[in-house]
Amino acid sequence: MGDRIVKKISDLYIKGGLAAIAVLALLLFLCNKVFIVDIANSWVLLSCAVAVGLLYTLFFLITRILLRRYMEKYLDGLIGEIDETTRYATRNHPLPLCLTDADGVVTLANARFRELYPAVVVMKTNIVQLTGKYSGEFSDTESQQPVLLSLREQTYKVLPVYLDDDARKSVMLCYIDVTDYENLKTLYSNERKCFAHVQIDNYDELISSSPDDKKSLTAAGIEKTVRQWAAKMNASVVRYYSNKYFIVFDYSHYKRIATEKFGILDEARAIETDADFPVSLSIGVGLDGKTPQQTDEYATFALDLALGRGGDQAVVKRGMHVDYYGGTLQMVERRNKGKSRVMAHAIRQLMDQSSKVIVMGHKNPDIDSFAASVGVARIAMNRSKDAFIVIGELNRSLAEFQKEAHKSGEYAFIGAATASDIIDKNTLLVVVDTHRPSLTEAPALLGKTEKSVVIDHHRKAEEYIENATLNYMEPAASSTSELIAEIMQYMAEKKSISRLEAEMLLGGIIVDTNSFSVKTGTRTFEAASWLRRNGADTAVVRQYLQSDMEDFRQRANIISNAEFLSGGIAISRNEGRHENAQIINAKAADELLDIKGIRASFVVGETGDEVVISARSLGEINVQQIMERLGGGGHLTTAAAQIKGITADEATAGLRNIINDLVTSRGVL
Repeated sequence: MGDRIVKKISDLYIKGGLAAIAVLALLLFLCNKVFIVDIANSWVLLSCAVAVGLLYTLFFLITRILLRRYMEKYLDGLIGEIDETTRYATRNHPLPLCLTDADGVVTLANARFRELYPAVVVMKTNIVQLTGKYSGEFSDTESQQPVLLSLREQTYKVLPVYLDDDARKSVMLCYIDVTDYENLKTLYSNERKCFAHVQIDNYDELISSSPDDKKSLTAAGIEKTVRQWAAKMNASVVRYYSNKYFIVFDYSHYKRIATEKFGILDEARAIETDADFPVSLSIGVGLDGKTPQQTDEYATFALDLALGRGGDQAVVKRGMHVDYYGGTLQMVERRNKGKSRVMAHAIRQLMDQSSKVIVMGHKNPDIDSFAASVGVARIAMNRSKDAFIVIGELNRSLAEFQKEAHKSGEYAFIGAATASDIIDKNTLLVVVDTHRPSLTEAPALLGKTEKSVVIDHHRKAEEYIENATLNYMEPAASSTSELIAEIMQYMAEKKSISRLEAEMLLGGIIVDTNSFSVKTGTRTFEAASWLRRNGADTAVVRQYLQSDMEDFRQRANIISNAEFLSGGIAISRNEGRHENAQIINAKAADELLDIKGIRASFVVGETGDEVVISARSLGEINVQQIMERLGGGGHLTTAAAQIKGITADEATAGLRNIINDLVTSRGVL
């Protein structure tokens, strides 16, 4: 009815306007004709035209008012019809729906929605009381995440529909049942296959240390522990070597063993043996590979990382993310030097096939890095090869060694720029005392040659030099100087080392073992004995390592200002900036361990544009894990970190948070 009335008025409005225009046009035409003949009659015609115009204006105003009134009535009726349709559609919609106002109060709900909350009168009830979520969470468009609600073992995805341009006003919430989808997603996630490589550390030493009548019992005990652990996960186990297992299990079981922090590591250590060291396992787990092959590659990488970090731990690689568990035992020293002999032969061959040898250690070198570099240079020179040592600025603790080395005139010390100019594809690059590209003296050199060797005693980190021709990493060794001394013993030269070089290498061992008090094995003493036989004088080495009075005062201040935390942990600051802060921090951290009740010590200082942290422990606390959280690394008992871009105060605060997290939340210390 309303639309017919509007149509009639609109037609009348349009036709009336056309008629008025036609009359006016005729009058004007007649006026023009008469104006030429008789001017008096033209005023009559003009007056008629004006009268017609006024009449049309009056007609226009009246019809406009009528049209507006009828349009208002028409729209009111239409809105009422829409509201009724909306209410009907909402009440009978197959999905649960509710309408909330700006305060989140339910103003309209259909029967299916009320069925979701049978014990509650939903009308005039705030959505927070019904769902436990604020109305703003449903209209949050920034997170782009749908809101999921669980109601009586059903899962619903709640989608908002805005009834106004302003999303903060009325919102209609639509509940979509996604129970089957979520269950399928959970089932898919839980049934993803995880691959694990398990290796028994020092298996040969364990068996050889057992009496003949107990060898089978020891092996059976380890086998039983591994298979029982796998049986709890309904896993498939394949023993493909005497000390290696391959295990496949579902992701649902991984979540449990991760929560238990891989308790099999503790179970293995509890196995009784006749050896003087416990059973330990290295476990590499691969997750979330796009293909089974990639998942296996993740697991293999994780096992290599666990072994490179000293064993007795589980490493989990999930894409680019890596998690660590365990690592509470000291790396067991291998008494067999077969690997050193093989490495010595391989290094000799590589040097003979190269045009020149370039050696570099880590930035801010310590005596171990410097001595190892000089030792490798001596090996190259004994093979009649030109050897160059890349080194930057040295700290004061190396001043005496550097002075003596320059005085001898036998070593070619160059900077990173010079090394970049002389290196070529046929150059052998030897990296000592680090395996992390970012910590080397000249990272750019790593991509400029096809032949490279890494010799290091630190536990393997996630970042490492890839595609090295030869990788000799022994976390059980006390120092890189010890490894170089062993390699030198297997070289064919009769006189392979000078007195100065022997004293440098002995100094590297002494500093890294804190005068043979930590991380010292039988091979450490054998290397020191060989160096002593080749002219190393311990008295001279001690003179080289002496500190001046200023350094002594700094260490005394660090120790006196130390803060002692619960659990036997000491934290202290080396105030101010010092070029040799790294060495002072390390010595102060060592001395803090001499205080009764201290299990681990941390000293924070600044040098140049870096914050340097030295960490030491007696073996009960894994300081390596703490330093790795700060971008550093090291060993269970000796670790460090160098951090740029923050202040010492920020580094100290971050160190406290990490210690609290590992002690309180994870309980790994």
